[in-house]
Amino acid sequence: MPDYRRVYLPGHTVFLTLVTYNRTPLFANSENVDRLRWAAATLRTEMSLEMMAAAILPDHVHFLWTLPPGDSDYSKRVGRLKVLFTRSLRGRGMLPEQVSRSRQKHRESDVWQRRFWEHTIRDEMDWQRHLNYLHYNPVKHGLVACPHQWAYSSFDRYVQNGLYEADWGCQCGGRVPRFELGEMEMNVGE
Repeated sequence: MPDYRRVYLPGHTVFLTLVTYNRTPLFANSENVDRLRWAAATLRTEMSLEMMAAAILPDHVHFLWTLPPGDSDYSKRVGRLKVLFTRSLRGRGMLPEQVSRSRQKHRESDVWQRRFWEHTIRDEMDWQRHLNYLHYNPVKHGLVACPHQWAYSSFDRYVQNGLYEADWGCQCGGRVPRFELGEMEMNVGE
C-alpha cells in the first residue's frame, strides 16, 4: 500500500486538485457548478480560508487556498467541501444507487475520487506557475481556445485586478499563446 505523506505548514498556500469519481463530468451541468460554489462559500463561513483562485472543469477542480496563520489542516477543509457538495446532490436523483463495498465501508458515494492532489506553494514564482496552470487548464483540456472564454474560473477577477492582460494565453485569431513565468517563458506549442 502506498505511503501518502502530505506537507502541513500553518498559514501556507496550497494548490489542490479534486477529481470526480471515474472522471464523471459532473460539472458539465451548470447546476452542479452552482452547488459546488455554494459548498465552497459554506466552507469559507464554517472554516477560515482564503480561496485565492479556482477553476472548475467538467470532471475536476483546481484551487489555490491560503490557510490562516497557525492552521495547516487543508485536508479537513477538502473533506468538508466534498461532503457539502455530495449532500447537495441528495434528493435530486444525481447520486449513484450502486456503490462498491469498499466505498460503503469508507462511507463514500461515487461522487469524488477518494484522495486529492496537493502541492504546498514554495515561493512567489511557484505561486504564479500554479495560478497560470489553473487558469490555462480549460484550454489545455480543449474546452475553450482562450482562458477568457471559460466561465468557471477566477481568471476574470485576476484580469480586473491587473494581474493578467485580458488576452493572456489567448489563441483567438490564430495567435500562439506565450506566458511569462518569472524569469522563464513557456510556449504552449512546444
